[in-house]
Amino acid sequence: MAKAVNQSYWRIVGRQFRRSVMSVVALIVLIGIGFIALAAPFLAGSKPIYMNMEGQRYWLPNIIDYSDLVSFDFDTWTPSENDSALLPLIPHSPDKSDLYNTLKPPSKENLLGTDNRGRDVLSRIIWGTRISMTIGFIAVGISLTIGVFLGAVGGYYGGKIDAVVMRMIEVMLCFPTLILILTLVALLKPSIYNIMIALGITQWTSSARLVRGEFLKLRESDFATAARATGLGDGRIIFRHLLPNALGPVLVSATFGVAGAILIESSLSFLGFGVPPPTSSWGEILSQSKRYISFAWWLVLFPGAAIFFTVTAFNLVGEGLRDAMDPRLRQ
Repeated sequence: MAKAVNQSYWRIVGRQFRRSVMSVVALIVLIGIGFIALAAPFLAGSKPIYMNMEGQRYWLPNIIDYSDLVSFDFDTWTPSENDSALLPLIPHSPDKSDLYNTLKPPSKENLLGTDNRGRDVLSRIIWGTRISMTIGFIAVGISLTIGVFLGAVGGYYGGKIDAVVMRMIEVMLCFPTLILILTLVALLKPSIYNIMIALGITQWTSSARLVRGEFLKLRESDFATAARATGLGDGRIIFRHLLPNALGPVLVSATFGVAGAILIESSLSFLGFGVPPPTSSWGEILSQSKRYISFAWWLVLFPGAAIFFTVTAFNLVGEGLRDAMDPRLRQ
């Protein structure tokens, strides 16, 4: 007689997720993109990772913050006979302009060409990865915080509280999302933080509806009734017992939400309402291509490919999670 194997829910989901080759490949791509975002200072920039100058040793964190080097020009510095330096793989600052090398096509010196100010496109794409991923995750974090709280409260208590939450959702859905975001960005001071806030407070409706639907099913379950019978407070029942069992669909929604936030940020930057220059972002590089699209093809192809592959990878991971969590699709 075969032994019964007890497996946790998430282990089953993980096994089912690994059955989707495309989703696994997409997850590996996202891990690689995340590594690029975290390691941007070591991959591209004019500041050396390690520098030995005049007998004094500096590492990258010290070089960034060291008061004696604030006005030091790393772009023109050449190590002397007794000096040494370890430069990033792409020794070009994302914000350093070179008006003698504007709109140069890909070459050995600039692997993905230069923009209209002579800045290295590859360096700007690498640093733009950090901006796009940060905006995507923090914006989704804000939207999940709002949506999960409102959906949990409305689904648990029902009645008038649930009616108020649903009216709030319906009011938000009445406004076109991009128009609402543009309005908020226009009212706020242009900055990366305001963009994340604007995206977060306009994208919470889907997570709120998902959590509300799960709570409507779970609030009358046996373990919820037992928790109430033992005298536990509503807050503990909601966040300790019901919420962990309702987060599955929300995690799937969050992966699609990150992809949507990255796409919206790129659209805002393309329209001129996004991250203010000289901060590099994928949409900002695309925005430059509007004037030079007839010949500067690299300004369209490379940042467009970065947006396409990142958004597609998040969507494929989201689809893999959705299928793995659906019991009807388990093999």
